[in-house]
Amino acid sequence: MPTLAQQHILLGISGGIAAYKAAELTRLMIKAGAEVRVCMTEGATHFVTPLTFQALSGNPVHTTLLDPEAEAGMGHIELARWADQIVIAPASANCIARLAHGFADDLLTTLCLASKAPLHIAPAMNQQMWANAATQANIATLKSRHIKLLGPASGAQACGDIGFGRMLEPEQIMQLLQADTSALPLNGVKVILTAGPTREAIDPVRFISNRSSGKMGYALAEAAQALGAKVTLISGPVALQAPPDVTLIKVESAEQMLNATLAHMPEQNIFIATAAVADYTPQEVVDKKIKKSATELSLPLKRTQDILATVTDRYPELFSVGFAAETHDLMTYARGKLERKNLQMVAANSVAGGKVFDQETNALEVVWRDGQHSFPEMPKRELAQQLMQLIAARYHSFKDIRSCVLN
Repeated sequence: MPTLAQQHILLGISGGIAAYKAAELTRLMIKAGAEVRVCMTEGATHFVTPLTFQALSGNPVHTTLLDPEAEAGMGHIELARWADQIVIAPASANCIARLAHGFADDLLTTLCLASKAPLHIAPAMNQQMWANAATQANIATLKSRHIKLLGPASGAQACGDIGFGRMLEPEQIMQLLQADTSALPLNGVKVILTAGPTREAIDPVRFISNRSSGKMGYALAEAAQALGAKVTLISGPVALQAPPDVTLIKVESAEQMLNATLAHMPEQNIFIATAAVADYTPQEVVDKKIKKSATELSLPLKRTQDILATVTDRYPELFSVGFAAETHDLMTYARGKLERKNLQMVAANSVAGGKVFDQETNALEVVWRDGQHSFPEMPKRELAQQLMQLIAARYHSFKDIRSCVLN
């Protein structure tokens, strides 16, 4: 496992409320054996004082680009050369924009331009700022330059909003800095997921849908990525932000979800079907709004094509995981779906009484050919992490068995 011992780490801190977390991050880096020097933007000094970081790191804190004493020896260039790694935590939207466009108007951005050291950034901002197209374009630019993204996380924010944009906790940042990605259980594995509901149009303003929020599917996408997978997420209409670095394809209808899934299926290794796809769709879509006239309305429906069954029929070599939301006879239906659709695993949950939908928690009964496992009720994000660990373990067993059979 990579170690930070004896590493020269330049910790950059930009302005934002998450700057207080950088104090604990500094302490953890020192504890791991690194030598840390801190560079703060002017904005950062309004949240936490430089004296705090000087005490923690044991080194002077750098805040000014044109410091006459330091510049006598080209101090900022020497600091750029000194660094083995540069970590910016928090990295505000403004800091990210300036890095993306090559600004060198303060000490931190100048150091980044002047250094050959690997650069890691831990974004921290309001969820709407993170979702803004300008920020996402800047992030894409930085990633194209092989700058490592650490987060952000999703959750409650200081402003009261909820969503992606929270800076990762210092312990999580340390784990990523020290992680040996080759040892992650899904390193290099391609995972494709479907999530959320579908909408089946009746006329230009009405549709048939269901109560799926997509939360479990999105949490699984995030968990799969954390295990090293390259994730493609095909999503119906939801009020969620996709995790960073996940390839997101948005669709509406069952037919669109099927087509998108098949289009992105080649070369995938694992298929996880969490989407609540409509079983029926109107036989005809009326091109004008249906006016209220008769006391009754007859709406002929036709079956939609089963996405999961279609995929497993065309790609039997895939490790396919289905979901079953049932109101009764949970295990009976789960086992039946496993056999009928030739799946490797089925994760089943009870939705009796409308529970689970739009909730933050869930419980699952997971079955496979010769076993099963129960997950008690817990937050969906935690449940997704544990389920992905199980999927990863079962996937490698599946690969080993197939390899023995083929050989």
